[in-house]
Formats: sequence, C-alpha cells, structure tokens
Amino acid sequence: MISAVIPSPAADAAHDAAHETAARFRQGAYSVQCPTCHVPGGVLCLARRSVHAARRDLYLQNPKTTSLVPLLVRRAR
Repeated sequence: MISAVIPSPAADAAHDAAHETAARFRQGAYSVQCPTCHVPGGVLCLARRSVHAARRDLYLQNPKTTSLVPLLVRRAR
C-alpha cells in the first residue's frame, strides 16, 4: 500500500470528491448543521477534508436513514 504512505494528487482529488458528494446529498454527518463552524446541513465544514467531532456526534445521536427507492416513489405520487 504505497499510496497510503505517499499521497498522490489523484488520491487527494478522490478524497475531496467523496466529502463533496456526501455533503451535496446530505449523507452521514453532512445531513445536520455543524455546531462548531455553524454551517448548515449539506455544506462542508470549514476544516478542509474533515468533519468536526461535534457534528459527527450530533448525527450519531439521531441518524437519518434514507434509501433511494422511497425518494423515487415519493416524487412519482
């Protein structure tokens, strides 16, 4: 696993993209507001490539489960 030791631009871009995708679709900790940097849900924390611990704890207290099928069914009605 040399990529774990020596960071590459591709690995950095993939990591950034994973955080941006989670924030855009309000997945995981990005579904709640961050009490540390005060950004709303669906927005990246001000700390680059990380989620503040308080935001993660807030999400873990009451996680939201959303699957793709109910979202598609809800729109069709």
